[in-house]
Amino acid sequence: MDSRRQLGEFLQTRRSQLRPADVGLAGYGDRRRVPGLRREELARLAGVSASYYARLEQGYSLNASPEVLDAIARALQLDEAERRHLHDLAAGSRIRPAARRSAPERLTAELAQLVEAMGQTPVLVLGRHSDVLAWNRTGHALFAGHLDPAGPEIPRGRPNMARLVFLDQHTRELYVDWAAKARAVVGTLRLAAGQHPGDPALAALVGELTVGSPEFAEMWAAHRVKTGGDATYEMRHPLVGLLTVTQQALRTEQGRTVVIATTGAGSPSREAMSLLAHSTAFAAGSRPAQPSRVRPE
Repeated sequence: MDSRRQLGEFLQTRRSQLRPADVGLAGYGDRRRVPGLRREELARLAGVSASYYARLEQGYSLNASPEVLDAIARALQLDEAERRHLHDLAAGSRIRPAARRSAPERLTAELAQLVEAMGQTPVLVLGRHSDVLAWNRTGHALFAGHLDPAGPEIPRGRPNMARLVFLDQHTRELYVDWAAKARAVVGTLRLAAGQHPGDPALAALVGELTVGSPEFAEMWAAHRVKTGGDATYEMRHPLVGLLTVTQQALRTEQGRTVVIATTGAGSPSREAMSLLAHSTAFAAGSRPAQPSRVRPE
């Protein structure tokens, strides 16, 4: 993906989403011919010249200082995650990284031990493109029980959570509010695109999803970002029915995302999760729960 184009599109899109009233400007009623703020209005709010800001949107000004970027972020009313994303895009636009396919991602031995230690608590580990690098037995049963549990062991054929959310009917039906989960997935991919400019595998995934899902194409064009954290979803599981799950996303130093699914103590959802864990353990017989087999990095 072209970092300069990403930067310009991000600025243009976020500028179009701001109404004049949001920043204390007159809207001029029907006489305003463009959605959101004009370039010169945004430039004035940020304290830069209109011509400089225009060059930034067009990808011609590649040396914006952190102070200028922060001023633009304030003018656009970006939150902290969006502000960091703006800085990532600006940094990426200054370099022309070689487009080379990166080696398959692996887990550290320590992270593999963490997955195993979670026991019956559902957990999965995602790479920078949302590929599933590992899951424990209950994590597999909760998120993708219709898939081969050994899928993460095959580097070139790993399940991808973004692909599942948008292109897999089972996963779509799993979330009662599918749109909320889909927006979170797109926001995470947007963040990754800013952090890894020129990544051909990520560009290929975005292209595949854009062609295969009109919903993804629309959400991708909104340029919203998400840093992970906690999110609560109501899930409609085919084995145990409705349950409310908090998905806690933790980032490791190696850039992996550990997703842990929890339920409220004493709740019907906790009972349903326990039933799911016990049923998967029973189906597996007496073998101890194991995460996907991995080799240290």
